Amino acid sequence: MAKECRKRQLRVRRVALFMAPAANRFMRHFKPLEKFSLGVGDRFAHQAKAQLRACQLIARDGVQVVPVWNKSNREHSFIGSEPSDVRAAAQAAVQALNWQGGWHVDADHIRLETVDRFIPHSDFFTLDAADFIGQPVSPEIVCAFVDRHPELVGKITIPQIVASFQTDRAEIERIAGKFLLAVQEAGKTYRHIASKKGNETFIAELSLDETDAPQTPPELLVILAAIADEGIPAQTIAPKFTGRFNKGVDYVGDLAQFEREFHDDLAVIAFAVERYDLPAKLKLSVHSGSDKFSLYPIIRRTLPKFDAGLHIKTAGTTWLEELIGLAEAGGEGLVLAKEIYGSAIEHADELTAPYASVIDIDRTKLPSASEVACWSSEQFTGALRHDRQHPLFNSSFRQLLHVSFKLAAKRGTQYLDLLEANAEIVGRNVTENLHVRHLRPQFIGD
Repeated sequence: MAKECRKRQLRVRRVALFMAPAANRFMRHFKPLEKFSLGVGDRFAHQAKAQLRACQLIARDGVQVVPVWNKSNREHSFIGSEPSDVRAAAQAAVQALNWQGGWHVDADHIRLETVDRFIPHSDFFTLDAADFIGQPVSPEIVCAFVDRHPELVGKITIPQIVASFQTDRAEIERIAGKFLLAVQEAGKTYRHIASKKGNETFIAELSLDETDAPQTPPELLVILAAIADEGIPAQTIAPKFTGRFNKGVDYVGDLAQFEREFHDDLAVIAFAVERYDLPAKLKLSVHSGSDKFSLYPIIRRTLPKFDAGLHIKTAGTTWLEELIGLAEAGGEGLVLAKEIYGSAIEHADELTAPYASVIDIDRTKLPSASEVACWSSEQFTGALRHDRQHPLFNSSFRQLLHVSFKLAAKRGTQYLDLLEANAEIVGRNVTENLHVRHLRPQFIGD
């Protein structure tokens, strides 16, 4: 690669000189995202008020956290909903609770082929580029990138990272070859949205977390340089961290390693913001962040070192709180919760397949449908509610139900009618879960 690059340097120099200035014209105009934001999923568009109440409560505690209602194209296809439904539910909650703070609607994990249906209804777009990581890119493009960024080659000293790191041209070419296509694809999607909405009407997030290996500090720096070249005014970036970020359960991995990575990623972002004129409030985003209780103290004590913001997504934890609320209510609600579990265990292979990389279910620990059919409300909620100290808590039971929300959708109005009939108890569980288990540990501490 290095030999090919040297042969092409004269031919690509003009590209190298003119691409970045053209891209930077777009970097000046974007809708700002508040310092702290909480991605909240609302599978069935019934809990927006309960979710917003959690943001009101943390505001009373002294921290402003804005809600970002998110729903992916895949989730819409499972539920049979539309992006307009998410905005309508959010707007109704904001009006009903007289919320005066910011709020946003996220087109979650979209790509060029899926984005159009979201454009009229969203002001936050999670550009999912993970599938393009590692796909081949032409040597000329790699050469042009490295020629534009000689500062990436050699000794790089980043404030607040204990040890500087040393790179050579071959290493930067390797990294660029791995990530450039992904960033370029995100750039195509960003510019498509901007052509329809205008740059100043939406927030861009880049998602790189759904891949095999965590990004190292040099890799993240190269990615951020590429984002600047593409002219994407990203305000959050979701890298891949070490460890398992399974759906709806706590982090599994080396906490000390996560703390080093989280700290170093913040340092690289601060460095890149200044070096590449990226948005000043560019922040880390933690995806699959719901119920990562062991990480919250780390996040809380690290953010102030950089005066950094945070975007964290909680997603499907709200759907589980709906089930908990119905089970707690007893009667028809408990019966339906049990029936959904019975269908879930019968169709476990089908339900878990799309989420294989983000769940770890021990099938031997799943109770049978007949056993659950005899459970009381206390037994069902004890197994499902994420209280790690509760003797009945069952993480495999919780993960299976986490990915089984389409079974509730198949019940149609039966499920929705029960949500409405038990709105108070369901809503209390949703609010308490977000406020007590998520927001306070991250931003206040107990």
